[in-house]
Amino acid sequence: MTKTRQPTQTVSGTDAPPHKPAKWLRILLPALVIIVWLVGGAIGGPYFGKVSEVSSNDQTTYLPESADATQVQRMLSDFRESDDIRAVVVVAAPDPLTGAELEAVSQGIADLAEIPGVTAGISPAIPSEDGRAVQAFVPIESSADLTEAVEAISTSLRNSMPDGASAYVTGPAGFTADLVNGFAGIDGILLAVALLAVFVILVLVYRSLLLPVAVLATSLFALCVALLSVWWLAKAGVLMLNGQTQGILFILVIGAATDYSLLYVSRFREELRVTTDKWTASRQAVRKSVEPIAASGGTVIAGLLCLLLSDLKSNSSLGPVASIGIVFAMLSALTLLPALLFAFGRNAFWPRLPAYEPDVVAAEHGLHTTGIWGRLAGAIKRRPRTIWLVTTGILLVGAFGATSLNASGVPQSELVLGASEARDGQAVLGEHFPGGSGSPVLVVVPEAELQSAADALLAQPGINSVSVRSADSASGSAPVTAEGILPAGPPGTPVPLPTVADGNIMLEGTLEEAADSGAAADVVRGIRASLPEALVGGVTATAIDTNDASIHDRNLIIPTVLAVILAILMLLLRSVLAPVLLVLTTVLSFGTALGVAAFMFNHVFKFPGADPAVPLYGFIFLVALGIDYNIFLMTRVREESLQHGTRPGVIRGLVITGGVITSAGLVLAATFSALAVIPILFLVQIAFIVAFGVLLDTFVVRSLLVPALAYDLGRTIWWPSRLSRTGGSDDGEMGDVAGTAAAGESGSLPREDRDAAAPGGTTA
Repeated sequence: MTKTRQPTQTVSGTDAPPHKPAKWLRILLPALVIIVWLVGGAIGGPYFGKVSEVSSNDQTTYLPESADATQVQRMLSDFRESDDIRAVVVVAAPDPLTGAELEAVSQGIADLAEIPGVTAGISPAIPSEDGRAVQAFVPIESSADLTEAVEAISTSLRNSMPDGASAYVTGPAGFTADLVNGFAGIDGILLAVALLAVFVILVLVYRSLLLPVAVLATSLFALCVALLSVWWLAKAGVLMLNGQTQGILFILVIGAATDYSLLYVSRFREELRVTTDKWTASRQAVRKSVEPIAASGGTVIAGLLCLLLSDLKSNSSLGPVASIGIVFAMLSALTLLPALLFAFGRNAFWPRLPAYEPDVVAAEHGLHTTGIWGRLAGAIKRRPRTIWLVTTGILLVGAFGATSLNASGVPQSELVLGASEARDGQAVLGEHFPGGSGSPVLVVVPEAELQSAADALLAQPGINSVSVRSADSASGSAPVTAEGILPAGPPGTPVPLPTVADGNIMLEGTLEEAADSGAAADVVRGIRASLPEALVGGVTATAIDTNDASIHDRNLIIPTVLAVILAILMLLLRSVLAPVLLVLTTVLSFGTALGVAAFMFNHVFKFPGADPAVPLYGFIFLVALGIDYNIFLMTRVREESLQHGTRPGVIRGLVITGGVITSAGLVLAATFSALAVIPILFLVQIAFIVAFGVLLDTFVVRSLLVPALAYDLGRTIWWPSRLSRTGGSDDGEMGDVAGTAAAGESGSLPREDRDAAAPGGTTA
């Protein structure tokens, strides 16, 4: 390698050496950048263990303010002395329980009052009609550690039950504890799996150890600073966080920062081949990376911010949270990584140091044509129409399967994958008691309408019993029949007075079926139809309102995102036809990913369905991120078309960007796949859809469909811009790339050039 200073050259060999600042400034500036990021990471790192302090997994808090379930939830404190979370305890035996066994069970339930977090007001043991089961309601303080309280209740019951009896903790507290436990691995196992997957891919791409560490450090520091910012915004009440948003933030920042880093590394490597000065290489690499990275990140942010239109706060909060993550991913890739690579210089690529060879690079004009991308370019040049027609047909067949995706919602009991005591307990509860015990329908009506509303509830198929909230009753509620409120004791006992708040009373209807079942949802919709002026809430109503809001969001946001991205592409490519085709190909890719996912969910994984937000989230991530790869490709195609003509520009753009974009797609697919380690149905489904969709977009849409379609259309692709009239001849092509590819494959290029053609060694 030449050690003497050489005149700086670019790929074209025409640029003059740029002015360089003083040596001390060239050392101080990168050092300050690294120190700033180190400080930010040191401050933000500890916040990984504090996210639970500012997050909530309560579905009701994310509903629209106008939703019935939201309003009823807000009124609960007016009818109850506390906002405790109710656990439903179920004890079951294969044979009817004896008197002694019932006494032991009752004593075991009473002893639960000694557990920290359990409040006064445990209901007495309620035997089932068949005598083989007992249920009780145990209130838990909302400020208590719910998972610890539920685990303590479960352990205490198992230790006090008669031989042969089984005890379960279910109900709202049990299912919420399941969710909290499901999200528990986000701070540890999710990050570890994602970082390990990215590291392995980077080692294989770069065949180096130092460079992958620098790229991972860039991603990790971006995540630390993003989390620090998001945490304080959530603390101030500006943003809302839950486990779902947190997991997506982690994955999105790691994947996006790594993708942007790959683009910068490829540019930096190219510059090192045409200059011996690492400051000049860094400066030029940053200058050439800013536009594609800014366009990529801007598109993703624009798509994410469309979520602000959502009625569901869980969706609308994800938009700004994830956008903040993308901003720091871009900043780290354009500041921290350049500073690190400037410090390491060529040694960052050890043991495969890039050679200084400006004459070779100038002759090639940055075009590397060896390997698979050269062969693919040759195939597209020979049969472009056949390739894009066949590819489109295959994708359409896959997209047809999207119609079988059941995205109408899933029961609360199915949200967590794997073993679940709460789910098992609910099944046992339904065998011996009304399935909705412990999770009643809550109906708020004016006091004067108490009896008429109660009669309407009792007449509703699927309602087992009705009660009214009453402070006079030991259980907190009094039964209501067609004859009125029943006394709480023997004849002559005073009739309890209902609790009245702002002239309203609250009725509780016990459902025959489980509160998260489709049958229960039908009952609640029937209640709302028969009592249109009443406010109806509770677990079932919350699920209904959430699903309805999700469907509304999906129908509104998806076309909005398409319109926003289309407008951005038109500005970026100065064209109308090219952006329309790029968006259509990305939508087709999304449809195929959804169709394949539907087949896998229904027939392989046997999932019970999907949340209505699954297609929305899949669309946001696949379209916003998938269009990035088309941006990387087509911006380079346009650049090459200006010099060589459209069809040669298409071939050159494909070959030049092939390796680095493929590497970026692999990294993004790997990071989203890591979401599958969290046993939450929603995240597992998002992981599959996005990971498969990214791979499909990377290896099929961006590698075959888009280049073949653009090549077949020729300069027409740029209509109506001037390039559509001056973008080269459609029949006589300049620069036989396929021929050059063949020559390169025969070994005519130097070894360093063949290395550069590997993924991660090309330019974008």
